[in-house]
Amino acid sequence: MIFGHYDGMAKIDQYMATPAEPAASRVPAVAYVLTFCIAVVGSNSLVLGPIAPEVAHSLGVSVAFVMSATSAFGLGTAASALLAARHVDRIGARRMLAGAMALLAAALAASAAAPGIVVLVLAQLAAGVASGIALPAVYSSAAAVAPPGRESRTIGVVLTGWTLSMVAGVSLSALLADWVHWRAVYVAVAALAMFASVAVRFSLRPVDVPTAAQASPSPLAALRIPGVIPLLAACAAFMAAFYGMYGYLGDYLHSGLGEAVSANGIAALVYGIGFGGAALLDGVVDRLGARRVMPFAFLAVAAVYLAFALAGTTFAAVLVIVLVWGLTNHFGLNVLIMRLSSLDPARRGTVMGLNSAVTYLAVFLGTTGFAPVYEGFGFAAAARVAVGLMLVAALAGTWAGAAEAGRR
Repeated sequence: MIFGHYDGMAKIDQYMATPAEPAASRVPAVAYVLTFCIAVVGSNSLVLGPIAPEVAHSLGVSVAFVMSATSAFGLGTAASALLAARHVDRIGARRMLAGAMALLAAALAASAAAPGIVVLVLAQLAAGVASGIALPAVYSSAAAVAPPGRESRTIGVVLTGWTLSMVAGVSLSALLADWVHWRAVYVAVAALAMFASVAVRFSLRPVDVPTAAQASPSPLAALRIPGVIPLLAACAAFMAAFYGMYGYLGDYLHSGLGEAVSANGIAALVYGIGFGGAALLDGVVDRLGARRVMPFAFLAVAAVYLAFALAGTTFAAVLVIVLVWGLTNHFGLNVLIMRLSSLDPARRGTVMGLNSAVTYLAVFLGTTGFAPVYEGFGFAAAARVAVGLMLVAALAGTWAGAAEAGRR
C-alpha cells in the first residue's frame, strides 16, 4: 500500500485514524517513501568503508586508493547540491527526486561492474551528483507534505532513514560482501534505488510539492533570505563537530580503550538506536516550535561532547554517551531542517541544496581539521573542540531567530 497512489494512502490514513488523532493531522504515508530514499542514499555513502579491504584486494589497489571513491562521492554531492538542487524549485521535487534516484541506480550499477578503481571513482562521483539532488528534494518534499502542526514528526520520520542506512545498510552490506561478493552489495543497493525511483513516481503527486513559476534562483540569491546565512553557519559547525568526532571514535575505541575493531560496529548500532528512538519525541518540537528548541538542542549536543571529554574513559561509558549523542543529534538535525525549509517555500529546494553543500563541505573540514587535534592531544581534546563548535552553532541559531523575527 505504501507505493500506491497518494489518494489511496490518504484513505487508509483516514480509516486508521483515531478520534484523538484525525487523519488530516497524521504523518502522511508518503513520508515513509521519502524515508526509504534517505536510507538508500545513506547506505551508498556508508557501505564502502566496511567492504574496502575486499574491494582493494579484488581491484589490486590499496585501501586508501579505494576510499578515494568516497571522497569523489562527497565532492559530487556538494557540487551537485550547490549547482543543480536549485532546479527542484522550478521542475518540481517529485520529478527531480525520481530522476535522481534513477541516476543513483545507474551509478551504483556502474560501481558493481567497475573493472578498475578509476571506473569505481567515476561511478561514485556520479552517485554523488545524484545524491546532491536527491537529498534537497527529499527534505523539500518532507516539509511540503507535512500536515500543519506535524512538521517535526514528519521530518523526524524521514530522518530515520539515516538510522536504517547505518544500522541495517552497513551491517547487511558487510554480510553480503562476505557471503557473496562486494559487487553484490552495489547490485542490491542499485535495485533499491530503482525501486525508490518508481515509488516516488507513484506516491508523490506534483501538487503535493508546489513548483515555483519563476526561473530557478541562484544559490547566491538564496543567501539573501533572512536567516539563511546564520542557519548555514550553524549547519557547518554542527556537522563539522559530528564528523570530526565520529571519524575518530573508532580509532579511539580500538587504540585508546583497547577494544576490538568490532566495537565500532556496536557503537554505530547504539548511536542509530538513539537517533531513531528520538523520533518518538518529535512531537515536543511541534508543540514548542523549532526556533525555540534549536539553541537548547545544540547545547544538549555540546553537553554530550563535554561528557566525552570528561567521562569517556571506558567502553561502557562511551556507549551510554553515544546513545544520548544519537538522541540529541536527531533533535539538532530535525530543527535545522525544519527552520531552513520554512524560510522561503518558493525557494526551498535551493536552500536545502545549500544545506547539503555545506554539510558535505563540513565532512571534509571536520575529518581533516580534527586530525591534528586528535593525533596530537587525544580524543578528549577533540571533544572539547566539538563543544566549542556546538556553542557556535547555538549562537548562530539564536542569531537566525533574531533575523527571522526582524523579517516579520
